[in-house]
Formats: sequence, C-alpha cells, structure tokens
Amino acid sequence: MIPAIDLIDGKVVRLSQGDYARQTTYSNDPLSYLQRYENDGASLLHLVDLTGAKNPKARQITLLSRLLRGVRAKTQIGGGVRCADDVDALLNAGAARVVVGSMAVKNPSEVMRWFQHFGAKQIVLALDVRIDDQGKPRVAVAGWQEASAKTIDDLINEYRDCGLKHVLCTDIARDGMLGGANISLYTSLADTYPDIAFQASGGIGTLDDIAALRHSGVIGVIVGRALLEGKFTVKEALSCWQNG
Repeated sequence: MIPAIDLIDGKVVRLSQGDYARQTTYSNDPLSYLQRYENDGASLLHLVDLTGAKNPKARQITLLSRLLRGVRAKTQIGGGVRCADDVDALLNAGAARVVVGSMAVKNPSEVMRWFQHFGAKQIVLALDVRIDDQGKPRVAVAGWQEASAKTIDDLINEYRDCGLKHVLCTDIARDGMLGGANISLYTSLADTYPDIAFQASGGIGTLDDIAALRHSGVIGVIVGRALLEGKFTVKEALSCWQNG
C-alpha cells in the first residue's frame, strides 16, 4: 500500500485524469500528510512534482529534500524527469527510486543509459495507458496529453534487457475517479511478466477496491485521493492489503 501525494507550488493537490484545469487543493502542509502516513505504517511513499512536470526549471528540489528529511520511509519521486541530472538530483535529495514516464517512451535509448548508470533498482517506469478500441493498453505521454503508438507490452519488452524491475501502471480513465482499479489489466501484466514488480495506480476509492487487487499479482497499490478525502486510513488500507 503506497500513499501518494501530488505537489504543485508546495501544495498537496489532485488532478482529475491528469488535467491541470481540474485541480483540487487539499493542504499547504505536505509534510504532515507524509508523517501521518508513515506513522500509520506506510513503508513506501510516492511523490509527484507536478510543478516540475510542467516546467522543469521550476522543479521543487528544495521542498522535496525537506520533505524527505522529515520521514524515514522510502520514497519514490516522479514528475517531468527529462535528463540524467534530474535523476541524480532526486536521488541526492533522498529518493529511493526515481519514477520516469514520458522519456521512457520518447527516448528509450537515453533512459536505458540511466538504467546502466544508476541501476535498475533505482528507476521505476511509469507507464500510463489508455485502453484502445481493440482492448490494447496504449501508452500516453506528456501528462497524458499525447498518445503513442506503443503498447505497454512494447515498452516492457524494450526495457527487460536493461534489468527492468519496477513498473507503475496507471489506467488513465480511472485515475482520480474512485471507481475501482482495472483488475484484468494488472492480472494480465503480472501473469505475463512475473519477474517485474508492478504497482497499480488509478481508481482506488474503497477498501474493497484494495482487496480486489490482492490476488492480481501486483506488489503494491498507489492510493492518493481516497486517503486525502478520508475514505479510509493508511492503517485500514494496510490491514486490508495484508489480511483481506
């Protein structure tokens, strides 16, 4: 169970389906959320720098460093990672893993060099998909504003030779909608690629949604909006994930 916080200009926010025009602001104090999640038992946290994703020059490195100093839990961070220096800066800020999205699709040869330089254990591929009319999960990029011709299977197979270990897969249609996760998608991926640790993201609104993922084969589930809106607590979610 991986609590997630999205950050814009130091504020805790959520975007519906990645749309900056559909932003909900929850707090000006992200550290209090991270510390509460950690105190409730979370061992891995997920942060997204949406300011940096939109404008790399405005990346919130100072804020992220301060937040990571305030918790002991491991943290993975993403948001507009475009070059090796971005990966290096986030790791130096204290991130255990760096989440790489659009660049993995647009410039795989460059990202493969990051795998070789930093190690596969420190990079998470964030593959955001839309299910097409034929039922194939096609990867979207640029904050979900652009579609690519590649399926998630195409990307996974490209990176397996680099030692790919972590994939965070989001079903865009379900993100922030609290309507449940795409169980069939994650079950299919985990069955096809048993050597990869998949994180499910998108749609978690109830404890039943978490329970439904327990036997899908994913190693973790990202939960954002449901926690922010008090649908359940981290303690309750962890108990559900671990015990059903």
